[in-house]
Amino acid sequence: MSSDKSIRPRRETAESKAETTKRISQELQQTEADIRDAKTQRLRAARLAMEDTQPEPAPAKRAARKTKTATRSKI
Repeated sequence: MSSDKSIRPRRETAESKAETTKRISQELQQTEADIRDAKTQRLRAARLAMEDTQPEPAPAKRAARKTKTATRSKI
């Protein structure tokens, strides 16, 4: 028969649990950053493609400036 020690999982120390938690959280953050970067690149490519197909808008004409007229005061 085999001993019970070989079947039981080893107990983790508080330090190793913290390291495991840190590693997993860093992996999650990196995965989320990769997904975010991929989405940004995809949206940027779509925006640039859309801008290429649209004609450039004509520059807007400036409105003529109105001159102030002097008002007469009633005395």
